[in-house]
Amino acid sequence: MNTLIEKISAVNDLILQGKALEAFEDYYHDDVVMQENDNPACVGKALNRQREEAFYASITEFRCAKPLKVTVGEKTTMVEWQFDYTHKDMGCKKFTQVAVQEWQDGKIIKEKFYYGY
Repeated sequence: MNTLIEKISAVNDLILQGKALEAFEDYYHDDVVMQENDNPACVGKALNRQREEAFYASITEFRCAKPLKVTVGEKTTMVEWQFDYTHKDMGCKKFTQVAVQEWQDGKIIKEKFYYGY
């Protein structure tokens, strides 16, 4: 699996199977930087793992996750997602999000999420 389309497809497939944390372990760089909109970035795999675990543990009802579009460029991938779930702190969320991934050494080194709700 060498091409970015294969790699991002594998990440998306794991997410669709309910294995987002497995995708995180396999495809994210140790120095990953993740950011939601213009909020402060979270740096490093350990801190981002904690953030991801806390997020998924707070989902009380999951209805839908669906990749709508996937784009691949030079060391960059983008996925437009449709989500529908209930979060214990944020309530019912149904929205579209674009995730932009920058790749280094075969792993995601930076990911930024763009959404509004």
